[in-house]
Amino acid sequence: MVSENSDATHGETTALALKILVAGGFGVGKTTLVGAVSEIRPLRTEELLSEAGQLVDDTDGVERKVTTTVAMDFGRITIRSGLSLYLFGTPGQDRFWFLWDELAQGALGAVVLADTRRLEDCFPAVDYFEHRHIPFVVAVNCFAGSRSYGAHDVSRALDLDRGTPVVLCDARDRDSGKEVLIRLVEYAGRMHTARLLDSVG
Repeated sequence: MVSENSDATHGETTALALKILVAGGFGVGKTTLVGAVSEIRPLRTEELLSEAGQLVDDTDGVERKVTTTVAMDFGRITIRSGLSLYLFGTPGQDRFWFLWDELAQGALGAVVLADTRRLEDCFPAVDYFEHRHIPFVVAVNCFAGSRSYGAHDVSRALDLDRGTPVVLCDARDRDSGKEVLIRLVEYAGRMHTARLLDSVG
């Protein structure tokens, strides 16, 4: 959680801001999703792909991609009155993973974007959040021309823990992205409540 403010003297509704990570492989649509749903101009740290980077970044399937995130993307969206989400898009390349631990601190949960043409690229993100017990949903970004798979097929292919949500989305569409975030908040809320009950039980 990022912040919580209230003003009891004026009877104002408590304002709650939750921190959400958007993760996944290189070129899967993280920057696009953050930009599509953000109600503020998103902060982006994109740089042009260099010849040196082409030696270490796998661009198979994303040959038209000319930029890459080198630190993070940041955006904000209000889900309802008193509830906002701060979105942090993580860099997709292995060499920037040292940033993930910093970005993950205090996060309510994460969205792992997946591309069924390169499904193996999201395995590291899935493993990262599973090992740290950070609730996450897998959002399959439905690219034009890619073969469609059902949520159950993707869940089985990724060997997800039972109950981990898999949703289909279009990262370019605000409403689609917002539905993904709502599913995550609902799921993370259930997970955190269950852990709290276990700890006091």
